Amino acid sequence: MTTNGALARLIRSTADRTAEAGAEVCDLCAAPVSDEHAHLYDPGQEEVRCVCHPCSVLFAQGGAGDGHYRLVPRRRVRLPRVDTEVLGVPVGLVFFVPRADGSVTAQGPSPAGAMRWEVDAAAWQQLGEMCPQLASVEPEVEALLVNTVHGLDHHWIVPIDDCYRMVAVVRREWRGLSGGGSVWPAVERFFDDLTERS
Repeated sequence: MTTNGALARLIRSTADRTAEAGAEVCDLCAAPVSDEHAHLYDPGQEEVRCVCHPCSVLFAQGGAGDGHYRLVPRRRVRLPRVDTEVLGVPVGLVFFVPRADGSVTAQGPSPAGAMRWEVDAAAWQQLGEMCPQLASVEPEVEALLVNTVHGLDHHWIVPIDDCYRMVAVVRREWRGLSGGGSVWPAVERFFDDLTERS
């Protein structure tokens, strides 16, 4: 029995017991994680992974992983109204993700998951001139999250995991062709619960 084999069996056993108990575990080491835990973003798979505090420390400031995983920041910044019409995206509930290569994608939730559009890079730059705070958005792991549905006026810089949580709310609550009566109140609650943090 090798040490690596024993460790792998221990991790699998711990993960199995924790999964049976219904608790979330770190996707790297299988340790249980608290409700308020960190996330890693996998740019290649475009997936968010749960991570415990000790593992998250390894990825702070571009540490471990050689760029395969990026630690998702925790900050949220509420912005004044941002005129996203210059970006040409025809939906009111959307998030904009700048990429490391300079491109920008817009993603809006739907019953099937997130719909995606490419945003004109020059239009994003123009928007950044109107709202200088957008220059601080960390590519791939932060986004501009917007909700102007039903006259609302929410504009936030948020971690990418918040965007995926919002998409999950829409998928969970959507009923029929138009969404039903519960999806928009659930989206409003999601935005009401956002709080600024650094």
